[in-house]
Amino acid sequence: MMVKSYRAASAALAAAVLVVGLSGCAAAVVGGAAVGGMMALDRRTVGTQVEDEGIELRAGNRLHGAYGDKVHVNVTSFNRQVLLTGEVPSADIRDEVEKTVSGVENVRSVVNDLAVMPLSTISQRSNDTFITGKVRASLVDAKDLSANSFKVVTERNVVYLMGRVSQREAGRATAIARGVTGVSKVVRVFEYLTEEELARLNASKAAKPASAANGDALDNSRPAQ
Repeated sequence: MMVKSYRAASAALAAAVLVVGLSGCAAAVVGGAAVGGMMALDRRTVGTQVEDEGIELRAGNRLHGAYGDKVHVNVTSFNRQVLLTGEVPSADIRDEVEKTVSGVENVRSVVNDLAVMPLSTISQRSNDTFITGKVRASLVDAKDLSANSFKVVTERNVVYLMGRVSQREAGRATAIARGVTGVSKVVRVFEYLTEEELARLNASKAAKPASAANGDALDNSRPAQ
């Protein structure tokens, strides 16, 4: 079975633990700064980012224990909204997977786009990874977007875009993804912000480093639903 997200999240969390354990070393300081910078650019709070990693880990472990290699399920959590993509052998299992993931701690909602069909091939999954990389690179190249505000998932040439974005950003990112070679369809799984909300959020993120420097605690509060 390939539950992509829980394995990736395991590696990420292990790396974070290593950074903490080696905080006295210059390399660890550089690594910690890079991770901290990425988290600061994310529009989720640090607490929510950690929750999302935990959701992916717990959901992936439960599904692996229940189904093993009988299913191919990718679990992607953003702001505690979980996207399920991949393939399962029956509609009953599709529903069971959704129920299992819905029961994971901190999950707010589930978008179930699992297909009832034979499991995708390694070649198809490799191609999906390649497409995801191209879409991410294209978002980075777009100077009018913050690429770190988007999460990109690809399944059988279908690109899923997640994030907390404005309508303008959503439209721009969708157009960019549609223009990438190999993309057959773009599915938007966004949480929409008004331009005013976005401006306030950006101002808050910009002020956060200064607050942290003054010894303020990290904001681990959950965003309003």
